[in-house]
Amino acid sequence: MIVLPGDDVMPLPLLPTSLVGSYAQPDWLIDRKNLAGRFPPRVRAKELWRVAPEWLAQAQDDATLLAIRDQERAGLDIVTDGEMRRESYSNRFATALEGVDIDNPGTALDRSGHPNPVPRVAGKVRRKHPVEVEDVKFLRANTSRTIKITVPGPFTMSQQAQNDFYKDEEEMALDYAAAVNAEIKDLFAAGADIVQIDEPYMQARPEKARQYGLKAFNAALGGVKGTTAVHICFGYAAVIHVRPEGYSFLPEFSGSPIQQISIETAQSGLDCSVLEKLPGKTVILGVLDLSDMKVETPEKVAERIRRALKYVPAERIVVAPDCGMKYLPRDVAFGKMCAMVEGTKIVRKELGAA
Repeated sequence: MIVLPGDDVMPLPLLPTSLVGSYAQPDWLIDRKNLAGRFPPRVRAKELWRVAPEWLAQAQDDATLLAIRDQERAGLDIVTDGEMRRESYSNRFATALEGVDIDNPGTALDRSGHPNPVPRVAGKVRRKHPVEVEDVKFLRANTSRTIKITVPGPFTMSQQAQNDFYKDEEEMALDYAAAVNAEIKDLFAAGADIVQIDEPYMQARPEKARQYGLKAFNAALGGVKGTTAVHICFGYAAVIHVRPEGYSFLPEFSGSPIQQISIETAQSGLDCSVLEKLPGKTVILGVLDLSDMKVETPEKVAERIRRALKYVPAERIVVAPDCGMKYLPRDVAFGKMCAMVEGTKIVRKELGAA
């Protein structure tokens, strides 16, 4: 189930290493203090950018190059764009859709239970144009490694919106799914090796996820040809501090066409036996605790990988942080990536892999 890159892309080793998606944005690009002092924005938050609008795209390109080079220097096998162009993982895509009134936002409860300004759905949700295709092209042009790009999931976007148009949330989620489906197909056509769908609200609201969320999620994958992943988590460690002992929604993915499932095990000390309930799926294994500003030792990373090897063969594991690294100081983020790579090398050696 590990992605097989094209002939012009470096082959992947056993236990390939990857980010979940985001990397720490430079302080000269974004107001990190402001970013950290609020919940992840659901509507646009242009006030976060420290670069004038006429220079912003160029600055974001430069920051993306830095993120790519940091990942390469650390030795990651699968590279993302670090989500340098995003104010949050979801708002850039969600606010680019037709049917969304971004000038008159609505309100919805965040997964923490706090009200948050969100896109107000005032008409039929449609994708007007590709949103991240140029991001993929830029990433593909600037690295020879396997590349991954992320998109917000249809269920999560439906939970981060105020519905003033549809008869029910399921109908809305299915239209979000159609928009995500079209985007994913264009991302693969533009050169993505892996496309990851971020669906944290499936963990936060498991009952609704079972009622219609999984249906919308699977619809987003309809007709897609390429390696796909899903990230389901407990929330950013910088924002959500308390971790449950286990996932409220995870085995349900066993019947989905999704190929890779990104989970966190480090901060929560997750009982990895739950991974046995995902036969045939590749596990993107979170081994970096993003709530701890201390950089893990390679030995600690190796220990966390070994815990999962009791339940999933190495051939079905990708090693990654628990979640996005967006809120970490840049030196901590880089140090943790390096430790993750070195810890993975320890386990590869134990397994007799080069």
